[in-house]
Amino acid sequence: MKSEQEASASHAGPIVELSGVNKHYGDLHVLQNINLEVSKGEVVVILGPSGSGKSTLCRTINRLETIDEGSIAIDGKKLPEEGKALAKLRADVGMVFQSFNLFAHKTILENVTLGPIKVKGMKKAEADKLAMSLLERVGVANQSHKLPAQLSGGQQQRVAIARALAMRPKVMLFDEPTSALDPEMINEVLDTMVGLAHEGMTMLVVTHEMGFARKAADRVIFMADGQIVEQSSPEDFFTNPQSDRAKDFLGKLITH
Repeated sequence: MKSEQEASASHAGPIVELSGVNKHYGDLHVLQNINLEVSKGEVVVILGPSGSGKSTLCRTINRLETIDEGSIAIDGKKLPEEGKALAKLRADVGMVFQSFNLFAHKTILENVTLGPIKVKGMKKAEADKLAMSLLERVGVANQSHKLPAQLSGGQQQRVAIARALAMRPKVMLFDEPTSALDPEMINEVLDTMVGLAHEGMTMLVVTHEMGFARKAADRVIFMADGQIVEQSSPEDFFTNPQSDRAKDFLGKLITH
């Protein structure tokens, strides 16, 4: 748990703040009046059945998905509609997807240095040093000269995490980062994420991995039908869910 000093420092204001966020796809109301705050250093895991709006919520936070109503702020600054201001704010928000989205024709090292050089204007030597330290941190420094296709899925996803960290983001978003991986590769990615959580990175994680939610989350948010149905500590959520939807969801997990 965080010290009192750290806890009080984190309440200067939320890093991520969603107020009255609504989103439709045609007649489908995928996000319904979402209000959510994430504090500095907090790890929030979003759970829920397929189609509950989890990934859409995650993707609105750096405007990969637009919203119809409401507002989203990162570290007190409202998310701009578009243009340079949006690109600048987006650099504060790292994102790791289901698919690794690495550039196939660039080496692992080049994949990680591209953002710092192009977006932040970092010198190549400095970017290389930063990239190697991050690749070391996620356990793939010895693969830095290879192309993505030469790595396993788990290694590629860890490179994608290093690439997001290279921008020195204020918050990291993970959208089902292990769902495209073989079972034996899932733990290596989750272990990397648990390490990040323990280092104090602010994280919002959409996942089906209940073990990660129990081990690393400060708070679990349960979504169904585009709404936040309940939120609590992992312990409370898993042992004493309040809503019928959450009880049903957890019941299905246990019986499969």
